[in-house]
Order: sequence, then structure tokens, then C-alpha cells
Amino acid sequence: MFRRRETSKDDRARTGRLLNGLEAAYAHRTGDPCGDADLDDFENVIVSATGAECHPPYPPPGHDYPRR
Repeated sequence: MFRRRETSKDDRARTGRLLNGLEAAYAHRTGDPCGDADLDDFENVIVSATGAECHPPYPPPGHDYPRR
């Protein structure tokens, strides 16, 4: 049930589920999944945490940061 390591595939799947849940919650709250209403504080946290905003990826490609 619990794994010690996650693959990038696991991470992408979890991110997809979070964004799908965010879309469903927004649609439930506003009545329109593609509406113009602002995101609430929690929805903004989800968008920021999943990296769905348009900014460079972190860590940047070709980084030389130490790995654990």
C-alpha cells in the first residue's frame, strides 16, 4: 500500500487528480467549470502547489543541486 519511493509517473498522476478535483470543486462552487470567478484561497494554494501556473519549472532543467 505504501511505497518508499514514488516515480515521476506517480507524481504526475497525483497532480492530475488534484487538478481534476480542483476543477470539480470550482464547478460546484461557481456552477461553471470555466467561469470567470476568482479562485478562493484554497484553490490558489492547489494551483501554486501543483505548479500549474505559468512560470519556469523548478528545479530548472540541467540543475546541479545535490540529490538525496
